[in-house]
Amino acid sequence: MEERRIVLEMSKLSLTFGGLAALMNVSLDLKEQELLAVIGPNGAGKTCAINCISGYYRPQSGRMTFNGRDIGRMPVHRRADLGIARTFQNVALFDGLTTLDNIMAARHIPLRPNPIWGALFFGPEQRKEIKNRRVVEEIIDFLEIQHIRQQVVGSLPYGLRKRVELGRALAMEPKLLLLDEPMAGMNLEEKEDMARFIIDIFEERQVSMILIEHDMELVMDIADRIVVLDFGRVIADGSPEQIANDPQVIRAYLGEE
Repeated sequence: MEERRIVLEMSKLSLTFGGLAALMNVSLDLKEQELLAVIGPNGAGKTCAINCISGYYRPQSGRMTFNGRDIGRMPVHRRADLGIARTFQNVALFDGLTTLDNIMAARHIPLRPNPIWGALFFGPEQRKEIKNRRVVEEIIDFLEIQHIRQQVVGSLPYGLRKRVELGRALAMEPKLLLLDEPMAGMNLEEKEDMARFIIDIFEERQVSMILIEHDMELVMDIADRIVVLDFGRVIADGSPEQIANDPQVIRAYLGEE
């Protein structure tokens, strides 16, 4: 079977905050159409790794490439332009806007408006608007949130707000989707729904994903490969079966006498 190409590569990334080392020489890669789970105890550096990829944090050393391009010093908006989208551990929506408007807001990158035609709202810009609204409506149907499309998101239950945030990330037409604990704080039914949507996105849209999640049963079920962080270092990288039986991973989660 042909080896899949690497779309994202992190090489010896180090990130510190004063005297605190959040990441220490972290190296990992993500292949095309791969679902990579990054796991580890609280404070292991998982979200820091996601923040470095998205550009929210800038590591002090190391190198990152996405589809062969060095993104280590690239600003956040340029990374989004390349197709890197994310969700957040804590929901980060425009609480005063509706579900439809929140998802539509993420279409500013694919839209690429022309200032003159946009001011007139005529011709090409009008056609772009129709196309982009069609894409947003397809996402709303896909995530089964038609019933809240005109509701202000600040008034929605937590599980639905997480679903809207996933929709906003999808609206960017990502080539790489970073999911930072998308099921945190959800009840069982909400988790099952979110897991189903993640699997459908991965299989139907063929988007490469990095997933941070504490639900180990879910991770073992859906991940192609798992990287384990502990105190800012990679301690294991392998298939779910390999990770489940790795002594270092067991010690990191359960401790030892």
